[in-house]
Amino acid sequence: MSRGRLICPACKHQTTATAGTIFDKTRTELRVWFAAIWYITSQKHGVSALGLQRVLGLGSYETAWAMLHRLRRAMVRADRELLHGKVEVDETYLALTDRQNPISAVGRKSNTTQVLVVIAVEMLHSKGFGRIRIQQINRGDYENLMPFIRAFVRPGAVIHSDGSSFYKNLEDSGYGHRRTVHLGSDTPAHESMPGVHRVASLLQRWMMSTHHGAVQPEQLDYYLDEFVFRFNRRTLRSRGLLFYRLLQQAVITKPVTYGRIVEVPKKSEK
Repeated sequence: MSRGRLICPACKHQTTATAGTIFDKTRTELRVWFAAIWYITSQKHGVSALGLQRVLGLGSYETAWAMLHRLRRAMVRADRELLHGKVEVDETYLALTDRQNPISAVGRKSNTTQVLVVIAVEMLHSKGFGRIRIQQINRGDYENLMPFIRAFVRPGAVIHSDGSSFYKNLEDSGYGHRRTVHLGSDTPAHESMPGVHRVASLLQRWMMSTHHGAVQPEQLDYYLDEFVFRFNRRTLRSRGLLFYRLLQQAVITKPVTYGRIVEVPKKSEK
C-alpha cells in the first residue's frame, strides 16, 4: 500500500478501497459520508440538501446537494423484483418549482411547472399496498406507458387501469387487464383505484414539504427513486437496517462525477 492506494504485486496496478463505488475520488471523508447516510435514513420523510449541509457542517451547499444525488443513485437495485399480482397503474401531474439555478441556495428565480409521472402500486387484499414504482414520462400514451409497464411489472400480473385507450393492448403483451371507466361513474376515482391516488397524494406532499417543490424536471427521476426507496421500506422498524441497506447498495453503485450529475438531462439507468 502506498499513499492510501492498494498495489497489485503482479501488474503493479494501483487502486483504492473506494474505487468503483459512489465514494470514488471523493474529497469528503468516509466518516462524513456514513454520517450523511445515517441522517438520511433516520429521517422518516427525507432531508433537503440545505438540511444536510447544516447537520454535517459542510462548507458548501453544492457538496451536500451532490452527496444527496449520489446516494439517490444508490437507492435503486438493477436486479430488483418486478411488481406482480394485482397492480394499479395510472398517471398524475406533479407541481414543481422549476428554478433556473438548480444548485444555488439563494437568489433563485422560480416558476411552477407541471410534470407527468406514471405510478404502479401492488395491491394486497389483507395488507393494503405493497411495493410501488414511479417514473417521469413525456406523455400519457401507449409509447410511454408500455415501456414503463414492461420494465417494472411482471407478465401475468393483472393491471388495473382507468378507461384510457392507451391500456387496451395489455392482454396482447401478456398481462391481465381490469379497466375502470371513471367518467360518469358514481364511484370516485380515489375509491375505485385507491392505491395510485394515495401514493400520488403522499408523493406531492413529500415533494412540497421536504423539497418545497424546488426540483428540476431533469433531476426528478432521482427524487422519485428516493420516494420509492422510502415507501417500499416503510414497515422497517430498524433505522439501522435501512442504513445498512443503503450503504450496501452504495458500494456496488457505479461512481458518477459532479459534472454528470449537473449536466445529464435525463436518467438512462432505469
